[in-house]
Amino acid sequence: MKRPFELFVAIVTVFALLGMAISALAQESTPGEPTVVSESVITAPVHRPSAPGTLIVPNSSLPQTPPTGHHFAANTNVEILVPAGITPNEAPPFAGYGFETPASLACVYALVTTISGCNPNSTVNVPTGGSQTIAIVDAYDDPSAAGDLAWFSLQFGVPLTASQFDVVWANTALSSCLSTGVPTDFTGGWELEESLDIEWAHAMAPGAKIYLVEACSKLDSDLQQAVLVANNLVQCGKSEINPSTGVLGTCPSVTGKGEVSMSWGGGEFSGETGTGCAVTNTTVNDSCFTGLNVVYVAATGDGPGVLWPSTSGNVVAAGGTTNRRFYSNLNFEQQAAWVDGGGGQSFFEPLPSYQSGIATFCKAQTGTSTHRCVPDLSFDADPNTGVWVYDTFPIDGVSYLEWLIVGGTSVSAPSLAGIINRAGSFAASSQAELTTIYANHTNTADFTDVTAGFCGFYMSFTAGSGWDPCTGVGTPKGYAGK
Repeated sequence: MKRPFELFVAIVTVFALLGMAISALAQESTPGEPTVVSESVITAPVHRPSAPGTLIVPNSSLPQTPPTGHHFAANTNVEILVPAGITPNEAPPFAGYGFETPASLACVYALVTTISGCNPNSTVNVPTGGSQTIAIVDAYDDPSAAGDLAWFSLQFGVPLTASQFDVVWANTALSSCLSTGVPTDFTGGWELEESLDIEWAHAMAPGAKIYLVEACSKLDSDLQQAVLVANNLVQCGKSEINPSTGVLGTCPSVTGKGEVSMSWGGGEFSGETGTGCAVTNTTVNDSCFTGLNVVYVAATGDGPGVLWPSTSGNVVAAGGTTNRRFYSNLNFEQQAAWVDGGGGQSFFEPLPSYQSGIATFCKAQTGTSTHRCVPDLSFDADPNTGVWVYDTFPIDGVSYLEWLIVGGTSVSAPSLAGIINRAGSFAASSQAELTTIYANHTNTADFTDVTAGFCGFYMSFTAGSGWDPCTGVGTPKGYAGK
C-alpha cells in the first residue's frame, strides 16, 4: 500500500496534470470550448482479467485501409501481454516479475551505473537528465494521459512536475476536426499508444519537456498537421495555431531543440520522397521531417516488411529486440533480435550518404545496396519481455488491469527519442544525428551489436555482426556517440 505522503503527492500531481492538460487543450485549440464529439451512450466496458501470457493486439495495430484520396491510414505498433492480477510493487525494489522497468532497462543499456543481472526485482536507479523538448505525435485524444503519466512516474520514482507535460490538440484550419475538437478513439488502442509514448519518453529523459500532440485522426493529412505543430513546439515552445482562425503558422525564430517521436506508420507510397510539405497544405512526404533542430524518430513496425515514415532518410528508424533472462533468477543474459520487428529495404527511398558504410551489409540480406535500409537503432520491443505501462482507458471495449506489459516498436520510438534527448548533442537534423550514429556504431563503448536471432519474412533476415535488418546497428550503450 502506498505511504500516506506518497499518496498525497500522487493525488496532487494527478489533479495538477489533469488541470494543466485541460488548460492546454483550451489554449492550443480553436476558440471556445471543444464541443462533445458524440452524444451517444457508451456501453460500459467489460472487465476481463486474462490468463497469464494472453497476447492482445489492439485493432489500432492492425493494417489500416486508407480512404480514397489518402496515401495511408496509420496503425499503432503496440502489443499487450496481459498480466493476471500482478502489478509492480509499490516501493523499492520495484519488482517487475521479469518484465522491464525504467531502472532495469537503464541498467541493460548502461544509462546508469550497472549492477550484475540488471534484474527488474532489484534495480532501482532510473535515468536522470534530459532537457529541451520531446514532442509525441499520436492520433485522437487520450483524456487520461496526464493522470496515467503521473501514476507511472510515481510508481517508478521518475521525477515529474506539472510544468513538464502538456497536451496540444492539432486541430488546425486544414485538419478534419476544426469545429469539433480532437475525438477519442473508443477502441482504446490509440489511448494506450499515447500512455506508452509519454511514459517511456519521460522515463528515458525525465528532465525534458514532453508535449503530447494529438492529431484529429489516423489519416495522413491529419498526422501531417500534427507533425508540423510538433515542429513548432520543439522549435519555439508554441503551437503557432492562430486562436481565431485555426490557421497554422511557423515559429518566428527557432530557439529550441529536441525530438519528435512517431510510433505509428503505414505502407510506403509513390511520392513519399517528394517536397512541398508546408503549414499551408496537407502534402505528406519526407520534407515534413526537415525542421531545424528537430530529430525525428519513428517505429519500424511489428511485422515483416517496412513502414513509412521510418523509411524516410530524414527519420531515425526505431527497431525492436528481445531481452533474454535466466528463468531461475530473472537476471539479464543476452539481447537478441525480436522475431516480429519490422526491417528491410525501402522500395522508394534512395540509400542516404550516412548509410554508405553499411551498404554491403544491406545487400547481403536484402539483395541490393541502392535503397534506404531500416532499422537504424533498436530497443526492447518484444511483448514477452515487455515494459510496464499504466493505462486506464478500456481497450477494444475491455477493461483489463491498469498495469499492462506492452511491447512493439511503439516502445522503441519514444524510448530512443528520450535517450537521444538525454545524450544532449541536439543535432540540427535527423540526418546529422544519423551521421553521428553510423560514424560511431562500431564503437563497442557506444552501442551493443546484437548478433543473435532472426526476423523478417520466413525468418529470412539474420542478426549478425555489423548492421542487420533485424536490429540495425544494435542498441544504445550509454549516451556517447548519439
